Amino acid sequence: MIDDRSLRRRGRHEFWGAVRAGRGALVTAIVASGVINLLMLTAPLFMLQVYDRVLPSRSIPTLLGLAGIAGMLFLIQSLLEVLRARILARFGRLVDERLGERLFRTLVARSAEPPRTDEGPQALRDLDTVRGFLGSMAFTAVFDLPWVPLYIAICFLFHPWIGITIAAGAAILAALTLLTDWASAEPTHASVKATAERRAFTDMVHRAAPMLTALGMRSRMVALWQDRARRNLDVTTDGNDLAIAFGSAARLLRTVLQSGILGLGAFLVVREEATAGVMLAATILSARALAPVDLAIANWKSVAAARQAWSRLIAYLPGAEPSAPVPLPRPRESVRVTALSIALPGTDRLALHDVSFALAPGSALGVIGQSGSGKSTLARALVGITPPSRGVIRLDGAALDQWDRDELGRSLGYLAQDVEMFDGTIAQNITRFDPSPDPEALLSAARAAGIHEIVLRLAGGYDTPIGPGIPALSGGQRQRVALARALYGDPFLVVLDEPNSNLDLDGERALAAAVQGVRSRGGIAVVIAHRPSALTAVDRILVLNDGRVQMHGLRDEVLAQLAALTRQTPTRVA
Repeated sequence: MIDDRSLRRRGRHEFWGAVRAGRGALVTAIVASGVINLLMLTAPLFMLQVYDRVLPSRSIPTLLGLAGIAGMLFLIQSLLEVLRARILARFGRLVDERLGERLFRTLVARSAEPPRTDEGPQALRDLDTVRGFLGSMAFTAVFDLPWVPLYIAICFLFHPWIGITIAAGAAILAALTLLTDWASAEPTHASVKATAERRAFTDMVHRAAPMLTALGMRSRMVALWQDRARRNLDVTTDGNDLAIAFGSAARLLRTVLQSGILGLGAFLVVREEATAGVMLAATILSARALAPVDLAIANWKSVAAARQAWSRLIAYLPGAEPSAPVPLPRPRESVRVTALSIALPGTDRLALHDVSFALAPGSALGVIGQSGSGKSTLARALVGITPPSRGVIRLDGAALDQWDRDELGRSLGYLAQDVEMFDGTIAQNITRFDPSPDPEALLSAARAAGIHEIVLRLAGGYDTPIGPGIPALSGGQRQRVALARALYGDPFLVVLDEPNSNLDLDGERALAAAVQGVRSRGGIAVVIAHRPSALTAVDRILVLNDGRVQMHGLRDEVLAQLAALTRQTPTRVA
């Protein structure tokens, strides 16, 4: 068994692999930073030469020559800084491109399994945070910090006391940086958590706004949102207060240190241990030596946020992406469920207990039972959304996890109990956003679901946009579009969970015809239903009771047994 530590090591290896992919950009940025930091010596050296060479000699040509050289070096420095910033911005983009698709694939896979959490969207937001940091000024401080000892060493060459003073100031700023890191870790973590909670609550209210309005719950939701917003503002304010306090302390220390260096230089000039040029050059050089540390402290909030985001990314995506399974031919022979047991998420309680059945081509199974008996859980398991705790589901003898998910999906049709439309057109929703859809298959699926004539009456036809919050279709019409999506491409196994919950009489007739059509072409249909009208086209019925198979057999025989049981129940009660 692989422990969590081993998984995290794999995650770090994968993420650092994305960084290594941009090592050429990093090497270029390092070289550019070296040249930039050497060119940073232009200003103090220019000041030193002006005071110690130009003023005593009163030579205008010397001043013009020095100014020309300095101006050219300043221009080169500016161009290199622009180049470095552009390189780092593209390095951040490279990391995003290497990890973004992988993260989104993981989000889709994990979000399909209950319980659904906000970890996936948060991981993508964390990737945005990391990319933004890699292209920010705070990240450039990482390249400039190694050059601080060079500036301090030059200050030692000016005078030992100047070097000692600047070294002491740098040490104090470094200690202040560590203290900033320690103090801001918890507020940054709390801020991210509070922001995620507020965002999740806002998304929930946005989706349920019509129902909340109908039930008179808007004021209550506003009050609950204000509580979450207040918590978010509280932790954000605490973090900002810390950042302001440490940033102000760093700026105060820099100001005092620069003034101190100027005063020390003046003292050394009076004692004739240094020149006026050395005094001013040391002042400028001290500011440059401490600038990266001060920049890191001033942007430490973003530094801490990026580091925590990086840690969460590693935790969210711990292992290497699984290799693609051996391609298998599309199933067309059988569906077999053997001793299937599924536990409720986060508990040991089983929603299904040892469910077994087999289906041959051309058959349709109706699954009925009371609410909470495990019908929808069985539907999700048949299409691979919910993994079995025990037992196995096989198509043509192969377990579901032996198939490539996208390839298997083309052989499956699924209509969920809660109909979901995606942002796009009716045609795109029916064809599952196939980049090269088959027009004949589209029309065939729409006719089978009884939605073709309805779509033609719309102003945009099949190009009519639909999706969350777009009321182009009624609830029953949306259910028919979802049925057409399940039927698109003539999948071998079609699983319909409460497919007639919003259908009228014509819709139920279309549903029965669609199930019969699946059977007539040699497919297999599984229909989860409460209303008997959805079972007119099935040939077998399975009755679930508290997650166990109570009855299973031919439709007419099972219905007769249920009718007899219903007639006997009042007698036993009496």
